[in-house]
Amino acid sequence: MAEQWTLHVGPGAPNDPVFVGVGELPTGKFPDRGFIEALTKVALLALKDAGMAPKDVDTILLIPNLHGAADQADLVFSRMVEELGIHGSCKSSYMVHSGGSTSDNAVRSAHGLITAGHAQTVLVLQAERWGSADLNEMITMLSKNGIPGEWELPTGTQFNAIGAMITRRYMHASGSTPEEMASICVTLRNWANLNENAMFYRKPLTVEQILASRMVADPLHSYECPPMADGACAFVMTTSENARKRGITNAVRVAGSGGCVSHYCLSQERDQAVLGWPLAAERAWNQSGWGPQDADIAQIYDSYAAVTAIAIEGIGICEKGEGARWFAAGHGNPGGKLPMNTNGGLLSAGHTGVGGGTALLVEGIRQLLHRAPAKRQVEDCQRAIIGGSGGSYMDAQILLLERTKLGA
Repeated sequence: MAEQWTLHVGPGAPNDPVFVGVGELPTGKFPDRGFIEALTKVALLALKDAGMAPKDVDTILLIPNLHGAADQADLVFSRMVEELGIHGSCKSSYMVHSGGSTSDNAVRSAHGLITAGHAQTVLVLQAERWGSADLNEMITMLSKNGIPGEWELPTGTQFNAIGAMITRRYMHASGSTPEEMASICVTLRNWANLNENAMFYRKPLTVEQILASRMVADPLHSYECPPMADGACAFVMTTSENARKRGITNAVRVAGSGGCVSHYCLSQERDQAVLGWPLAAERAWNQSGWGPQDADIAQIYDSYAAVTAIAIEGIGICEKGEGARWFAAGHGNPGGKLPMNTNGGLLSAGHTGVGGGTALLVEGIRQLLHRAPAKRQVEDCQRAIIGGSGGSYMDAQILLLERTKLGA
């Protein structure tokens, strides 16, 4: 049994960190939208949603971009502090990075800073220009970064190949059909059709279209591979006490957190049809005191359909081997048993690099704050499962979030 870790604060404690606002820009290809422009705009959107201004922020956590080193350097060296006009008053600005699971770890960092008293209000920022970047440079990056140079790079392994190997292993272990795997992508597109910020808004997709599309890396067709996109999102965390003083009555808190780093080389993963999800889930459930049956939504990393199917099995949302069939039965759809990736996910809202997981987190917070557009808002949403994974699915990271009433 996994060891049990406990949070140092509980609901209602003055220093209990809570999410109070989110911001997001449309995802797609926006070559005329500047990188710093996007970060500034999304920061102001999140602060406005929280009822705050830049002067209320004392710490900025930055989620990295993958499109270029120069923009990355601007983030590392605190440019956003100056752009927001808080130079001198801001205590700290730094970057957190673990690939697709960065948002989970950024939350943990912000949570720790606030709980320990090192920060009161933390602004987390992310922007990416993957859709507008030089395609050849991005292909080179995705063919080398995070792939072991000694053992796997010489074989031609790159990220679509990694996704294909995991998919093939999962299909073999679960007996899932190509149609069932494709149904996961259809569920995500159904949600994207309700999201005006999604890259594939109002662009329906069927299982037949998916299976008729070009084969990229057997068994993955082109519609089963993540589309590279520009995007930006942000969120604000502060203490419960500060939120109450500002007249905020409803917020979102972290009820539990669990993670497992299972490998670096994919070849060192003991079972590619399982990954680290069961252990990460056990740690998170032990901490929260509630289980998958208590969740109202889930936002689980979905750069490839199999990654999400494996995750929902490990988390306990469905039985082992039933992930793809769970989606095929419509359980993750709008109006389904457990609405899944309600922004459209990476596969239909757009893959914004390290920000793909951040966009899912922001959507989860938005749903719990009851601020999603009416056509997408899950009724009386109280609890959410957030899941991220980085690199060659080296880790499984879970945050369990819940809506909390702060009172007067």
